[in-house]
Amino acid sequence: MGFLSVLSFAHKLIMDRVHPGDIAIDATAGTGADTLLLAQRAGRSGQVYALDIQDEALRLTQERLDRASLTNLAQVSLLLGSHADMKTLIPEHEHGQVSAVMFNLGYLPADIADKRVITETDSTLIALETAIGLLRPGGVVTIVLYPGHAGGEREAAAVESWTASLPSSSVQTVMYRGLQRSEAPYLIAIERKKT
Repeated sequence: MGFLSVLSFAHKLIMDRVHPGDIAIDATAGTGADTLLLAQRAGRSGQVYALDIQDEALRLTQERLDRASLTNLAQVSLLLGSHADMKTLIPEHEHGQVSAVMFNLGYLPADIADKRVITETDSTLIALETAIGLLRPGGVVTIVLYPGHAGGEREAAAVESWTASLPSSSVQTVMYRGLQRSEAPYLIAIERKKT
């Protein structure tokens, strides 16, 4: 038995923290894999917000949700916009109530996607700061980083540095990474401490 993949490990962290009735956010919807997981975990009484700057990503996410044909999914709101705008896109009364925020950085992993459209370091750092503020105590942010594509190494280094500087009095952070391939995807997770 091998180690879990980076994405599987991110999903495991989510499965431990998102329960029926919870609010969760997929900050980078992409093809909707994380959105579907969050909707399954939050259940019919939950709420999931999926954000992306590309119409194509939201279309792919909706198609994935439709194909799932499950009746116990959370209400999913697909929002066209930047993850940096989460604070205004998520209803204010839900701030501080979110159980999980997932980030899968990089570009839209679809054949028809423009691979030049990538997450940008500046907006990602704003989004991560916002995500921590949206979490409930015990909530988690997962960030899958892709240093192997153009722009990805810079973004990953900035996120890693920013995460390392967070105050240990309010959050704890972990990294899950294979050490033999520097260009391989890896995960950073942030948990808001229960105070």
